[in-house]
Amino acid sequence: MNHDPTPPRPLLELRNVRKSFGPVTVIKDVTVSVHPGKVQALLGENGAGKSTIIKMMAGVHKPDGGEIHVDGQRVEFPDTRAAEARGIATIYQELNLVPTMSVAENILLGRTPRRAGLVNYRALRAQAQEALDYIGLVVDLDTPVGELGVARQQLVEIAKALSMDARVLILDEPTASLTGNEVDQLFRVVDDLKARGVGMVFISHHLDEIARIADSVSVLRDGEFVAEVPADTPEPEFVRLMVGRDIDDQYPREQITPGAPVLQVEGLSSADKFHDISFTVHAGEVVGLAGLVGAGRTEVVRAIAGADGRDAGRVLIDGRELPAGNVAAAIARGVGHVPEDRKHQGLILDASVGENIGLATVRSSARAGLADRRGQRRRSADVAEKLRIRMAGIDQDIRNLSGGNQQKAVFGRWVLAGSKVLLLDEPTRGVDVGAKVEIYHLINDVTRAGGAVLMVSSDLPEVLGMSDRVLVMSGGRLAGELAPTATQDEVMTLAVSQINDSVTVADGAAAE
Repeated sequence: MNHDPTPPRPLLELRNVRKSFGPVTVIKDVTVSVHPGKVQALLGENGAGKSTIIKMMAGVHKPDGGEIHVDGQRVEFPDTRAAEARGIATIYQELNLVPTMSVAENILLGRTPRRAGLVNYRALRAQAQEALDYIGLVVDLDTPVGELGVARQQLVEIAKALSMDARVLILDEPTASLTGNEVDQLFRVVDDLKARGVGMVFISHHLDEIARIADSVSVLRDGEFVAEVPADTPEPEFVRLMVGRDIDDQYPREQITPGAPVLQVEGLSSADKFHDISFTVHAGEVVGLAGLVGAGRTEVVRAIAGADGRDAGRVLIDGRELPAGNVAAAIARGVGHVPEDRKHQGLILDASVGENIGLATVRSSARAGLADRRGQRRRSADVAEKLRIRMAGIDQDIRNLSGGNQQKAVFGRWVLAGSKVLLLDEPTRGVDVGAKVEIYHLINDVTRAGGAVLMVSSDLPEVLGMSDRVLVMSGGRLAGELAPTATQDEVMTLAVSQINDSVTVADGAAAE
């Protein structure tokens, strides 16, 4: 039997690339190859350089050194259009779609077919339908894309990329906001694209997904290439390569004897969002709040935090009622809220890291009515160091940090404020495994000091691993309570137990 030992030529290859931003070098001599019909995963902690690598592939950033090769030929990408012209398309975590435009219009956005100067709607629909058929997505072409759930929006983005004859598809944390069934649907599309010879780059912080979908894995640490390993490498070895050390306990929850009630929620209701929610979180306790997307978890947390109003019920902190819809009052009473959507609800992107960390304590630390800027900066820097936030300095604009480091800055705000009640909504979404463990230790610090934590998470192992009790919501109501020794199947059984016509789930649901 003849055997050709020569490996297939890569579709796309970065060779020994380097990249700096000002005095900070973020990529140092990294080589990554993408082959036809293969998925190349990029793995690394937040700030390891994954985003910079894919932005060089996509033409967003130009390497300071090294080379880019497509089909074996050296090329340069002065902009994203040059990369797209070479068949390279990127699906970012924050989707590039126009919510008010139809599915068909989004797929052909910027390439609308015309006839005699007018939009050729017949050709538009035909080309868009062909793209949807290619990935097996059944959806009405005339539906405004904003009415679709996150999973279908991502598939529309993929259809849009493939309609441009993309041969390399870069997927930046595509599963971060998806349910289990939606992830399965996405991976079926990926498998089909692999069979058709499309090469892909895949970034995810969910290590269990790597073995399911990738063929090989390039591991980065501090902007440097560490190793290329098979996708079936054991997870502990992935962690060791990423962080440079072993992590023995992925969910290091400390056993703390619960104290007096700190947060009491009594009969909380809000229109069609949630109904008659009652529970208590004691000092030293972490209570997990689980359920499907659309179950009402985020809405309950926002109502407790004062970000949204409520129609009925009471929220008490240390036995004293908290006024409805008053964020300032909640903060003054020691309530900290890490929202699900950090960019739009948790950060001021044009402000510095220090200013964002210090937002909740500007008023309380003021002297004679004036902000204590020097003290705030020093205290924010201490918190940033404790959380190992990767940054050029405390004065760096927070928009230039990686997503995971932005999340740690939001978390740090409430560490600095000394919050006694932490409301955490998907606190580790988009955060690497090393940073997750650091956040878990901070949760332990809060409960050890007598604080109370309510944590919403769609990551069931996280909920069961870090909670002392788990409340499960379904259809806007509490469906039951489970011990952390419960199985994921038991959680899901409760999560689907009360779904009714007023709650949309699965791929028709918008992310909370």
